[in-house]
Amino acid sequence: MLSEPRSGRLTSWGNALLAGLVSPDDAVHTIVGEDAVHRVEGLPGESGAVGLTLGLGRLRALGVTGLRVALPAPGHPLGLSGPPEFNKRALEAEEAVVCHGGALGLVPEVSSVGPAGDEHVEVVWHCLEVREAPPADVPSLGEAERELAEALREATAVLSRLDVAASGPVAEAAIDAYRARAERGRDVLAPGYPPRAVRVLELAQRIGLLISVAVENGHGGAVSASEMASRTAALRPVERTARRAQVAAYNAFVEERERGR
Repeated sequence: MLSEPRSGRLTSWGNALLAGLVSPDDAVHTIVGEDAVHRVEGLPGESGAVGLTLGLGRLRALGVTGLRVALPAPGHPLGLSGPPEFNKRALEAEEAVVCHGGALGLVPEVSSVGPAGDEHVEVVWHCLEVREAPPADVPSLGEAERELAEALREATAVLSRLDVAASGPVAEAAIDAYRARAERGRDVLAPGYPPRAVRVLELAQRIGLLISVAVENGHGGAVSASEMASRTAALRPVERTARRAQVAAYNAFVEERERGR
């Protein structure tokens, strides 16, 4: 959870594009980010893969009015609504985008191509049919904000008591990199999102960073099996809560528009 999910960028800026708040060039540039290229494959009416600009335009023509994100994990189909084939692909990718206003979903396939030392990343979004039903286990923004604050307090207390918080040069470098991105003033969400969604996503991303640093730095100061188990038990619900909050924030654009009707 250290980096922003590609499905989040596609959902956020795709929503702004569908609402006419940003230009196609600006939306696609932000969605692609540091990747080389994004394509969409399997769109109804298209025989092969198409560029992202054309793909988003095709989705609009098919009746899609908004996008939602899904961030599933084993045993937790967060943001999914079926059918099993789509859920399986999304679980393997650990992310997906579900279209609102059309029974379609997009699952990314990420590949690194090119010679050693000069690789670049290409992404193919596979378009599949989805079941039009409420997404699984997605909280409201208010619920997500309260859950994040509570989970962070509980995990901090446990980790502090066990003295197993991650530390060291690797952890410090990761935190410094996150702060540098924040100081550059990057857009957390595209235009049109409510301020509360931005606040929730920023907090969820910060918590996600702490979890990633803790996991990637082994067992920290834990020296016994019981301490390691307690540390893992403390991190697991926080990670789940942070993922739920991210989904709530990214999906707030569609939810706000639906409530306003």
